[in-house]
Amino acid sequence: MNQTLRVLIVEDSEDDTLFTLRELRRVGYTVDYERVEERATMSAALDRGSWQIVLSDWFMPRFTGLEALALARERSPNLPFIIVSGTIGEEKAVETLRSGANDFILKHRLARLGPAIERVMREQEAHEARRRAEEALRASERRYDRLVSSGIVGVIIGDVSGRIHDANEAFTRMVGYSKDELVSAARGWHDVTPPQSREAKATKLNQLMATGVERPWDSAYLRKDGTEVPVLVGAAMLDPPECIAVVIDLTEQRKAEEALRESEARLRQMQKMDAIGSLAGGIAHDFNNLMSVVLTHSELLASELPPDDPAREQLLEIQTAGERATSLTRQLLAFSRRQLLELTTVGLNDVVRGMAAILRTLVGSHVEVSIHPAAGLRLVKVEKRQVEQVILNLALNARDAMPSGGSLAIETANVNLDERYAQDHVGVRAGPHVMLSVSDTGTGIDKVTREHMFEPFFTTKPTGKGTGLGLATVFGIVRQSGGSISVDSEVGKGTTFKVYFPSIDGEKTETRPPSHTNLPTIGGPRSGETILVVEDDPSVLALVRKILRRSGYQVLEARNGGEALLICEQHATTIDLLLTDVIMPRMTGPEVAERLKPLRPNMRVLFMSGYADQAIGDRGVLPPGVAFLHKPVRPESLAGKVRQVLDAAEQRAVDGSGPDAGDG
Repeated sequence: MNQTLRVLIVEDSEDDTLFTLRELRRVGYTVDYERVEERATMSAALDRGSWQIVLSDWFMPRFTGLEALALARERSPNLPFIIVSGTIGEEKAVETLRSGANDFILKHRLARLGPAIERVMREQEAHEARRRAEEALRASERRYDRLVSSGIVGVIIGDVSGRIHDANEAFTRMVGYSKDELVSAARGWHDVTPPQSREAKATKLNQLMATGVERPWDSAYLRKDGTEVPVLVGAAMLDPPECIAVVIDLTEQRKAEEALRESEARLRQMQKMDAIGSLAGGIAHDFNNLMSVVLTHSELLASELPPDDPAREQLLEIQTAGERATSLTRQLLAFSRRQLLELTTVGLNDVVRGMAAILRTLVGSHVEVSIHPAAGLRLVKVEKRQVEQVILNLALNARDAMPSGGSLAIETANVNLDERYAQDHVGVRAGPHVMLSVSDTGTGIDKVTREHMFEPFFTTKPTGKGTGLGLATVFGIVRQSGGSISVDSEVGKGTTFKVYFPSIDGEKTETRPPSHTNLPTIGGPRSGETILVVEDDPSVLALVRKILRRSGYQVLEARNGGEALLICEQHATTIDLLLTDVIMPRMTGPEVAERLKPLRPNMRVLFMSGYADQAIGDRGVLPPGVAFLHKPVRPESLAGKVRQVLDAAEQRAVDGSGPDAGDG
């Protein structure tokens, strides 16, 4: 034995202490000790050291072994204590054992000291192990009680035969049975297990009996009302055949997962719509340039032919087809959110009321139209004409869904979209909105159609009965206006479209008419004004040059912003107007206008484009005062718009008001 023993020796005799130490060393202990002989020094020693055993004399002048024992038990109840005395009698020895001493050794029989210490230390270790086990058991029981009563998880005690012996409140709440119902002989595992899960449950029970534990697995329980609740179950054997199962209700987790899947699906759909929109916008832009050439040249050619020339009828057919193509292009631009909008402050109640008569005529007498405007409706900032287009398209869809008649309801309301709604709907900002609802009692829309109905050219109508751009146009207008749209529909139960526009503060204000509205031509050129045309498409540039020169203007041509800068620097006389495309390589139209402004501060600006992106304002919104001409370019509209912009500049010069904001 080579073991260190920390010993507190209570002894008044140094010689007896040496005898005790010699015996301990003889039996193999390395002794770390301290000797005390009165209460105060013993108390201090107990405070200082972590002793393994106390060896105490029985009779001492200022302290007795019984007092030392009482002090030791007071300060360290489980510290082993052995009396080592030469005078203790049998009665005193029994008294010390009853008082809590572990043993007593006579000084003339110290050979017993080593074995006594070993026995006492073993007993102490066993006692300490039992104490730790009991404490662990009590802690485990406390944890189990807290787990069972917490309501966080369900706990069931049962057996492999199917009987349920006990269940906590969380489990009874989960399945809808009372505890008495579950533990009655008439109930068992099969009563709370859906039929399709019983075979898997039997397999799990067999594995549980074989291994003693079955790791958590996804399952389901059958509620008393017949519905199912998804759960995660883990089980372990107790005393066979009894076992315990811990059950976690996964209902909220499943809802969250489903919400996440729906959100991801909406995001993918939105990304797909954006990609289609970008493609559609680019195609529409290029197509508008081509249609400018087709329509203008056919119109110019028709104007040069005699009224009775047979070719005029063919040219008119070309123009009619071109106009239809241009109309489709405008719808593509609306879907792609690349049209220019001039936003004004609008009350949706006024818009809806203003359309009531035309809607009733449009949907027919077999459909009852009702309008429900909300009181105190907040204002929105939109383009009124586009909102009218949204209502018109939704009403037409509703009419087509009610061939045998029904009812169409249009409603407005103030709503507040919360953060949860915004997270679930890509591109939506939380906050106050105005809702426009269009509901019908028609045939409804199935799930597959709902997933694709906002895509351009998607239609369920027969060939020749629709372009498939109606709802795509609605989607684009709403999104470009900063709003969102949702649909609630089931087959046979009608459809409700809800459009949400962000609301604004303040009163409704008057705004001047859109500067890009085509007004009648105001006369011709007064003095052969000079116009700088910037256009990267050679065919459109040649077309514009031809129209303007036929109208009597001097034309300077530039294919990009760099050429425009060079012309402005070198041209000696006045340039009255800059006519520029919006989207061009390297330098956009607005950037060209801004670069030329220091060189030609009095030069007016007229923008033109087949579409306008974020090159002018946020979301393609036309800032107040900026003149704009939509492509395709037509002779009358181009000449009229140029004249309008130049006359407006001349009138301000006469009035002395000078250029206003947005003059380019």
